[in-house]
Amino acid sequence: MDDTSGAGSCKIGDDGGLSTPPGSARRPLVVDLSPLRASPAFARLFVGNTVSGIGTQLTVVAVGLEVYDITRSTFAVALVGAFSLVPMIIAGLYGGMLADAFDRRKVALVAAVFAWLSTAAIALHAWLGIREVALLYVLACVNAVAGTMISTSRAAIVPRLLPPRLLPAAAALGGIGTGLMLTVGPALAGILVAGVGFPLTYSVDVVLFSFAFVGILTLPPIRPEGATSRPGLSSLAEGMRFLRRSPNIRTTFVVDLIAMTFGQPRVLYPVVGTLVIGGGAVTVGALTASFAVGSLLSSVFSGRLGQVRLQGRAVNRSVAVYGAFVAAFGLVLALTPLRPGGGLDDGLAAAQPVALVAAAVALAGAGAADNVSSIFRSTILQAAAPDSMRGRLQGIFIVVVTGGPRLGDLFVGLVAAVGVFWPPLLGGALVVVLVGVVARLTPSFRRYDAEAPTP
Repeated sequence: MDDTSGAGSCKIGDDGGLSTPPGSARRPLVVDLSPLRASPAFARLFVGNTVSGIGTQLTVVAVGLEVYDITRSTFAVALVGAFSLVPMIIAGLYGGMLADAFDRRKVALVAAVFAWLSTAAIALHAWLGIREVALLYVLACVNAVAGTMISTSRAAIVPRLLPPRLLPAAAALGGIGTGLMLTVGPALAGILVAGVGFPLTYSVDVVLFSFAFVGILTLPPIRPEGATSRPGLSSLAEGMRFLRRSPNIRTTFVVDLIAMTFGQPRVLYPVVGTLVIGGGAVTVGALTASFAVGSLLSSVFSGRLGQVRLQGRAVNRSVAVYGAFVAAFGLVLALTPLRPGGGLDDGLAAAQPVALVAAAVALAGAGAADNVSSIFRSTILQAAAPDSMRGRLQGIFIVVVTGGPRLGDLFVGLVAAVGVFWPPLLGGALVVVLVGVVARLTPSFRRYDAEAPTP
């Protein structure tokens, strides 16, 4: 259809993008840095979150490596996330209600204190040489719960720091931050675990997480606008009723849950690094980082994503591409011969180079597609939701984003018993099919227009 409302008119093509009329200026290909210049508070929050997130991802990978080193069980690694699932769901929902009732800065600050303390406890357990899997499960759960509450509050804060027109650019910058977290953190974890052991690895996170306080402490007070509700079942029910009346926001949750449940092969990385591709902990870090490299590059060159108006259609297509790349990763594993007898302390020289490169390329493609989807999904949620509902909706959104991969960990842990390559190969195909079904069933989402956001 054509939009002829003014001199800056544009035409939305059938591809879901935005074609600029002849003679009109096009946005640069690289990421738009306007949010950092427009809001110093956003800039500080972004930097603090990125630096602390690098440490968080370092610990996530290191905990998985330590659990695998103790148990030699992929399913035991999957349980690290599975045990956190229900507490994270509760924390996301309750944290969203708190963000809609109180100063969001204070909510984030209290949660950050608990996250830092749990990180310090993980480091202490390693220094004492306890090596107790049950204790790691508990501490990782506390850390994940606190992190969920921080993310819920922070996501509800960003739309108050920036005008709506800069939200896609802010989401793209968030993708860069996430890319740095998932690139530097896991790679650093692989190097440190192999080189200096678990105690020093966890201690690095204790230092890096301190930067989270800088971004939060310097925020102004941010109380929710409009009528507020006391946290409780009635407040949650109000948020759920709003979500039920909001097909576009609801669909962003559904497609992301599909992708995260069936397209998250991360718990396979330790066994891939030891028994399939080889290379031990270094390969685990490289595979985890490859996904983040794709995410990072797609954000760096995201400047023109702000021109896309049919954002719902863009979400559907990018998630389908994500599923195809995950399936490609499974195909690489299926074609790679097993190499029994490997260990986490193997060096990169022990890896099968062709398989490692092919797997890394597939995961980088998946990371890029996932990030494009994330940019549009978060923009739709922040632009279409009223401020009085943002906390609760962000709580549900965070539950999907962080809880979905935990369901994915269980899916992988169960299906991997049949064969290492089956979880990504089958899961990726399911993502493509199920997202296609959702697209057929939600025509309003396909027509979602960023120029007239509706929940």
